[in-house]
Amino acid sequence: MLPVFVRHRLEGRPNLQKIIGNTGWLFIDRIVRMGVGLFVGVWVARYLGPEQFGLLSYAVAFVALFSGIATLGLDSIAVRNIVRDPSCRNETLGTVFLMKFVGAVITFGLTMGGIFILRPKDNLIHWLVAIIATGMIFQAFDAIDFWFQSQVQSKYTVYAKNPAFMIVSAAKIALIYHKASLIAFAWVGLVEIVIGSIALMAVYKSNGYYLKTWSVTLRMATSLLKDSWALMLSGIVGLIYLRIDQVILGEVMGNIEVGIYSVAVRLAEIWYFIPMVVLSSVLPSVVEAEAISESLFYERLQKLYNSMALVAYLVAVPITFVAGWLIEILFGPAYSRAGAMLAVLIWGGLFINLGVARSSFLTTKNWTRVSLMQNTLGALVNVVLNYVLIPKYGGIGAAIASCIAYWFAGHGSCFFYRPLFRTGFMLTKAMFYPRIW
Repeated sequence: MLPVFVRHRLEGRPNLQKIIGNTGWLFIDRIVRMGVGLFVGVWVARYLGPEQFGLLSYAVAFVALFSGIATLGLDSIAVRNIVRDPSCRNETLGTVFLMKFVGAVITFGLTMGGIFILRPKDNLIHWLVAIIATGMIFQAFDAIDFWFQSQVQSKYTVYAKNPAFMIVSAAKIALIYHKASLIAFAWVGLVEIVIGSIALMAVYKSNGYYLKTWSVTLRMATSLLKDSWALMLSGIVGLIYLRIDQVILGEVMGNIEVGIYSVAVRLAEIWYFIPMVVLSSVLPSVVEAEAISESLFYERLQKLYNSMALVAYLVAVPITFVAGWLIEILFGPAYSRAGAMLAVLIWGGLFINLGVARSSFLTTKNWTRVSLMQNTLGALVNVVLNYVLIPKYGGIGAAIASCIAYWFAGHGSCFFYRPLFRTGFMLTKAMFYPRIW
């Protein structure tokens, strides 16, 4: 039962009720994933040990560096277009699916070429990267999710993907029980994506929609690429500054340091689902507000920024004080050095949250080139700082480099481009006074 003051605020506001309901479903899904995923992830990390867990984490990070190509920057563009013109659903979804499928196949080839060049004689890492990268091909079916996002009905995506996650989580426990090899854990990760894709098609059909009604047109593909190419490049460089630290750490310090650092990253990033959940629910409302009035548009943006900052503080402050204890309890003495890394990394969430919130503004305004510029600068800052700090400080250096890069890309870069000065000040206000009511 909701408190009286909350019910009063929701009365007569169907759009807000819809957003809160949709966000609630996504939060339930992510909280289940966070709880179960953390439990199973800790068990896997303890079972594999820092060296093997570091090798698996390296493979995941390496594939992530290329995965931005597979998405083609289409996600938010597809949702935006369907919100503006629901009649284009079948043409948009069909074209997006084919574009993502082709992009994933090309990306698979690039990823394998990259790992063969970097580690030509390491057959195990070749297999790990190949299995993990295959998952990108099946993620083309995420085009179905764009329809549910546009209708603020993400509960259907939860219906489809959550059971797949639970099945694979149980499978990982079984693998530990049967003392499986490292490669088996990569295979079950691929199985989760495949099952989730099949379930997504089934849920789409159960709602009265059919993939056979989708169509592919060159006109739509050209239109989508015109708006998304900068977002694709932005996504690529964004993933570089999110994952390059683990790749550089692996090349400079070895797999053990990557394994220790990766458990800190896992606990720091486990909260990153919050801004993505909120954005998927709020983006249609922000797009609609921009068409109504400028004042309403910026009012909703400021509330979004404030909410993101407040959530980040609620996570970062307590984690900072218990980071060392938390690592010891969950992962054991072998990973104890990750405590200090976590205490630094957790503050990167503030800038990640604000950066994700700001993307709603850039997407609505179609300022995709600005997003590309900012993420590129953030990636450059991260690469330079990682090469400077990692040889001296190892994982701690990587954590410091990442936090500075996150701040620069999400907030600091706004003050290097005059049209974003207002956004920069709004983000600053959210950081220092995150009032949401």
